[in-house]
Order: sequence, then C-alpha cells, then structure tokens
Amino acid sequence: MAINLQKGQRENINAPKFTIGLGWDTNSSSTGSAFDLDASVFILGEDKKILSDQHFIFYNNLKSPNEAVVHTGDNLTGDGDGDDEQIIVDLAKIEDTATEICIVITIHDAISRGQNFGQVRNSFMRILDTVSNEELLKYELEEDFSIETAVEFGRIYKRNCEWKFEAVGMGMKGGLEDYLTKYN
Repeated sequence: MAINLQKGQRENINAPKFTIGLGWDTNSSSTGSAFDLDASVFILGEDKKILSDQHFIFYNNLKSPNEAVVHTGDNLTGDGDGDDEQIIVDLAKIEDTATEICIVITIHDAISRGQNFGQVRNSFMRILDTVSNEELLKYELEEDFSIETAVEFGRIYKRNCEWKFEAVGMGMKGGLEDYLTKYN
C-alpha cells in the first residue's frame, strides 16, 4: 500500500530499482494553445551541482552515464489517465559521488504560450518498485502555482547510505533555464 505524502514529508525508498511516474491534466482551453509539460532530472553531488552535463536527464538526453537514470520519453500532450512520463532509476548503477536526484516539471514555451501551473491540475508524482510494480510513495501537488512555469516535485537524496524521498512542491517562474542556472 502506497504512502501518500504531504509537502515537506520525507520517506525511505526501500527499493534499489524504482520507477518515478509523473502525471498531470491541463486546461488548454484557457490559453488556446496545447500544453507540453516536460520532466527533467538533475543528478547532483555533495555541492548541490550537476555531476556533469550527462547527469541532466531530459527529452534530449534520456539516459545518465551507466544508465542509472533513464527517461522513457517525452509525452507531448499529457492526454489520458495514469503516468504521463516515467523515469526509471537503478540505484545500484549510480555513481558514488551522486547524493541527490531532483525531479522537475516545466512547461515548454510557457511564456510565449501564456501558460503556467495554475492551469495544470491533478499533478502527481509516484514511486513504484520496478520489480513488483507496487506503488510505494505518492505525492499529489495541491498548491495553485498561478505564476510559476516550473515545479520541483521532489528530490531523492542519500543520507547515511540510505536513499530517501522528499516531497518538495516548490514552484519557479523562470522555467528550465532557472534550474540549469541553479544546479550548474
């Protein structure tokens, strides 16, 4: 049975291989343009910086070195039920220097399309044991981010040789470029 998390809550991840499922619904009628939300992952070191350019996983770089983190591909519409995008993580393959994995969702071309996360609803992130397909954790984004074009959903971090998940739910106005600046 999955543990439903609230913003700020932390929980152990007791699976060496897991899938991060991300989902959302959009209200495209409010802007007249289709929404394209994108999941990105930043693999960080102790200094809170990306280990290398190859440790920034997104629609143009789907795999980290050693394939420790694999993005299954960009969903351009977000239509349908269930996960809109998935990221597969194998902690046995991740570098020893990695201490954090940040999961961010951004709206592609949000400024030019007049879009923000206030027009996105039913957003969630869940972690499934890849072997058993059992849902371990789920975090539903409940805040209304009416001016933000990007949201850090959560982070997976290593403490005392154990990996944990924290439900972050923090929005940012500048989109993906702001996260690249923050983590470079």
